[in-house]
Amino acid sequence: MYQDKITSQMTPVERLQGNVLARSERRILNWLCARLPRWATPDKMTALGFLGAVLIGAGYVLSAWDRNWLWLSVAAYFINWFGDSLDGSLARFRKIERPDYGYFIDHSVDALAIICIVGGLGFTPYMEFEIATIPLLGYLLLAIHTFISAKVMGEFQLAHAGAGPTELRLLLIALTIAMWALGPVPVGIRNFTIFDAFAFTIGLILIGLYVRSTWTVALRLRKKYL
Repeated sequence: MYQDKITSQMTPVERLQGNVLARSERRILNWLCARLPRWATPDKMTALGFLGAVLIGAGYVLSAWDRNWLWLSVAAYFINWFGDSLDGSLARFRKIERPDYGYFIDHSVDALAIICIVGGLGFTPYMEFEIATIPLLGYLLLAIHTFISAKVMGEFQLAHAGAGPTELRLLLIALTIAMWALGPVPVGIRNFTIFDAFAFTIGLILIGLYVRSTWTVALRLRKKYL
């Protein structure tokens, strides 16, 4: 498991990166941080990441008129990754951290970004909006769990079941390409498509991970008082 430290003015928090691509991604990010111009600041990277999320959502919405707009979403995932992954990395690399400010802004923007992405998916011809909200619910539950655990355990869990934000983006890129290639393939229940089935399954997995992680942390905390 890849680990590093961030410090908060309130409570030291350890970032735990157990995702499969953590070490490889860290090498890439360090390489990029060393080569970014000085005008590329952490705040600008956060803004760039959010712009990527808006473009992802826009590509999904526009795909209702022409499926080739899905390629905008695919390209925008890379923009989102670049900005979102580099804002904190760049601040730590340059030793210009503003821990509480960065923590608050980064995760506040992330919440809006995931709504843009999943909301956009719900407006495509490939997925029902009601179904798209299920993985969104699972994601937000895991985010709440992560923020609470950072407070009570001093651990900021960036991955669950070996998958973190980067793995999730790769999964969504594959899903988007499949939408372009296959179209809205029905599975026989109203307008239910294979992509609805996929989103529903992912949503249940995320909710299950939330329940498991909450139970695990609760047991660890309970042992402190026995």
